[in-house]
Amino acid sequence: MMCEGVGIRSSSRPCALMLLMCFVPVCQAFLPNFWSRVLTMSWDSYTHQYMTEHAILNITMETLSRMMEHQQDIDNEALYTGLGRGFWHAVGEVASANAAMDFLSSTRSDPVYHFDSERVEGATEMLREFWSQTLLLTRTKEYQGARNSLGQLFHSLQDFYSHSNWVEMGQLAEYLHLLNPEEPALPLASEDIPTCAECYRFSCYNNLLEHMIVDETEHLLTTGYFSTFPLKPPGKCSHGGILDSSRHQGAEGGINKDSTSPLFSPHHYLHKEAAHLATTATLRVLQDLRDEVGPKSFLRLFSVQQPPALVFVMDTTGSMFEEITAARLRALSIIQAREKRRSTSLPGTFILVPFHDPDFGPVMETDKPHEFMQYMEDLTALGGGDEPEMCLSALQLALTHSPPLSEIFVFTNASPKDHHLQSSVQALILEKQTKVNFLLTEDPWLIIRGVRKRRRRETLSPDRFSLYSSLSSVSGGMTIFTTNKDIHRVSAIVEDTTTFGKVTLFHAEAELDSSNSFRVDKAVTNVMLHITGQLTLCELVSPSGARQFLPGSEGLLAKLDSSQGLYRISLLPPLQIGIWQLMIRSTGVVTFKALGDSSLDFLIYFAKEANETHPGLRKIEGSPIAGLPVFLVVVVTGLSHSEDSSFSHVALLGPKGECLQKVLLNSSSSHWSEEELVGHMDTVPRMPFSFCLSGKDGRGNLLERVSTEMIQPTHVQIQVFPPPHLLPGHTSVVLFEVFNHGPNRHFTFSADDDHGYLSHTDKPRDRFFIAEMGSVKREVEIRVPHNAQTARAITLTLTVQAEDSPDSNYAVIHLTVIPEKPDTTAPACSALYVQSACPSVCTQGVWKVSLVAKDRGHSGLASVQLAQGEGTLILSEMTSERRQDYFQYAHEETAEAVHLPFLQPQKDTSESMEFHSNQHIETEVEHGPQRLEGIQLVNGDPPLNISEWTKGKPVMMYYSSGCCAPQAELVLRDRAGNLIRCHIIASQQRALSDNNGAHSGTCPSWLVLMMWVLCYHLVLRVIYDLS
Repeated sequence: MMCEGVGIRSSSRPCALMLLMCFVPVCQAFLPNFWSRVLTMSWDSYTHQYMTEHAILNITMETLSRMMEHQQDIDNEALYTGLGRGFWHAVGEVASANAAMDFLSSTRSDPVYHFDSERVEGATEMLREFWSQTLLLTRTKEYQGARNSLGQLFHSLQDFYSHSNWVEMGQLAEYLHLLNPEEPALPLASEDIPTCAECYRFSCYNNLLEHMIVDETEHLLTTGYFSTFPLKPPGKCSHGGILDSSRHQGAEGGINKDSTSPLFSPHHYLHKEAAHLATTATLRVLQDLRDEVGPKSFLRLFSVQQPPALVFVMDTTGSMFEEITAARLRALSIIQAREKRRSTSLPGTFILVPFHDPDFGPVMETDKPHEFMQYMEDLTALGGGDEPEMCLSALQLALTHSPPLSEIFVFTNASPKDHHLQSSVQALILEKQTKVNFLLTEDPWLIIRGVRKRRRRETLSPDRFSLYSSLSSVSGGMTIFTTNKDIHRVSAIVEDTTTFGKVTLFHAEAELDSSNSFRVDKAVTNVMLHITGQLTLCELVSPSGARQFLPGSEGLLAKLDSSQGLYRISLLPPLQIGIWQLMIRSTGVVTFKALGDSSLDFLIYFAKEANETHPGLRKIEGSPIAGLPVFLVVVVTGLSHSEDSSFSHVALLGPKGECLQKVLLNSSSSHWSEEELVGHMDTVPRMPFSFCLSGKDGRGNLLERVSTEMIQPTHVQIQVFPPPHLLPGHTSVVLFEVFNHGPNRHFTFSADDDHGYLSHTDKPRDRFFIAEMGSVKREVEIRVPHNAQTARAITLTLTVQAEDSPDSNYAVIHLTVIPEKPDTTAPACSALYVQSACPSVCTQGVWKVSLVAKDRGHSGLASVQLAQGEGTLILSEMTSERRQDYFQYAHEETAEAVHLPFLQPQKDTSESMEFHSNQHIETEVEHGPQRLEGIQLVNGDPPLNISEWTKGKPVMMYYSSGCCAPQAELVLRDRAGNLIRCHIIASQQRALSDNNGAHSGTCPSWLVLMMWVLCYHLVLRVIYDLS
């Protein structure tokens, strides 16, 4: 490693050595994810992602080995490569939830989530709440919610060992009391007990006071204070590092062990010890979780070795007898095949959703194959007979209940009545990366000839099935028009695509004459081609040049199974390695897909740099913004550790399979737990595209895999605030903001949930205008009935559509109904931004701070009061615009905070809680019945009642004061009577801190950051040039 061994060992080094800072990490906690090490050149630091993924992998492998111990000659390498794409996707969800604690503005600065500022009791309570939620959701099979709460738990737990003095005490085991109240607890150092001595160097050796580490009677626990909020008492330890403004307050220095860099971690020399304990604690949580829920539920939580979910959406009207029979027989065949293959007794998930008009549902979900077959046997084709039907409503239910990466099959012969759900269904398809296939048993050409099997209540367009074709195209699935006679043969596609380890080699749509090619590598077996539409001629050419015409005479290359609407072509052994070509002639649109069996596959997502307090790559939710730069993160799955494969680039493929753009990847190897592949796109193309990953195996043979879902670039974006938990009998509010990155235009917004909890006062469809680079703020209200089932997952889908263009975007929010407990949790307030430039003459300056107040419990904020201070407190709605007349928005160093500059210039799409740059100036706000905007408080005013407005929402507060009054105190109360006093202070240490810097021979922080940024850009350019 080129940064190995680099560090500042003496404070007398000259400023010229600041060039070395480009090899030092920037962090406030264990680095969030893998890219943090790339971004900060901190190759030898352990990250939250690394510890989380390795712990899950180790316990999963241990669990599988135990379940298979009766078998002889267990192949651990085969177990590893056979974990499945679903497993790595599930692990990614946990790691993403972990990293999000450092990225979300609601959690990144709150000490309770990071064991900062001696908030140990509150952090421990939060940790146990995460554990309770994880157990509850796992037991009720709400696995997606369980993975999210588990990731949050891991983050806080891991931070404890880096931010506390536990390691310095000489402790060699985990602090069991954090999650087990029955274990012995260490007392916390009270506010009046000093914990640290002054330290004026980057490396702080022995700065913890002796009674904090070697007390013979009883140790005292402490954690470092970070930034200026909450107020650090004299003599307390700081978090430390150049990004922590509290380091200038006595006692100077810090104790964090987040990284191996002395510049950012004063106790860097204990980083590996802290990481080891954090990893051990993470392993223990997973072991306890497995013991609590059982090994099978544990493996289901992480989708271990599970084939794609088998999901049927069935039209049950009277004309569907043949279709129901075909689906029933096909399901039986699939179940029998899985029974033969199964080694860990995990057959997968089975879901059935029936529909007709006017009813749809209920959802019949099980992981027991014979129970699913009973559901299928009980289906009857009766009644109905009118078209259209409630197909999309049933499909929406199937999508919300199915796990990610599923394959859904819709059997119907009717058009959709509920076409208004198209945008919500498409959002769920993209969010869950689910393929949807429609098996339609009415030829659309029959309408032209006047032959109909159903009565029509309304005049229907000949293209009434186009909505189905659009949804299947976006998902990477297929729409097949067939007949009752051929439905059983066509349903073979269900069996073809739901086999474990199925990968896509090529996917495209074409019209009339077309030529397609796909690559078969040595890691692929059992290659099959699916072609939908009406073919007149098909010519297959092997890598050796041999040809075979289909339909036609039998050949040595392939076998054709032809039925109305679907052609299944199986390549015959011995399978030739190399590029195959397929020339087709058709009478209309055809869809072409090449599938094979292989453990080698990949996952991919978009990300942007997060440059607030925790650098790293943050996953982008929804569709990417066309024309803006973005990162691509690629995770190769199923690759053996012994295989020396490399992957060079990702190609962006258009709808017809044409190459639009190549994105170079910055690494030559990839295992999820070791390293992701990252590429940078200067601009996202405007037209829809899918991905093709290209590389080579250890022998130089080319490898290709395709991700078939069509990405829909757009110019509109939805940003959602961290959503609340739902409680029976309570009303909760979800806040969001819609950004327009295109020209002035009108938009239509819609919201939908799968349980009907949205408030009736909310407009199901809302129309509004957004100026160019402007935004609109909205909220939706969710009213949970008193009899709502706890541990129930609620899926809220938000969609926005431009009225004059195809631009649209979505946000899918997963909410959970949790049991109500007495609210004993005090509200919280966090400082978002501090601007202080107080001169030596205090009458000549002012200081300002922005804060966000929220209620951690479920009661909601009740009142706020300015109890101390000579300045003015201004209250603002969380959805109101943060203009520059409140604070200047600048990423720069001040006496109170250092903000990293953006390393990739791009238009601001950050969370609406943060300040926005000039590009979002014109903003429309929709307010509730009572407005907080502009309300001012001064010392002496009585508490302001805000309970009628908040309804669980956070509140923005802006405080400004003259420098002669450098302190203030706010009092927050919630409806349950819990109270917190928020102390804020203006630092007058700028001159002093600069003097200390000169005295110690260090350079000003702004110079360090400038050199760091320059080095970063240089190294990043070198990486991409080399790749």
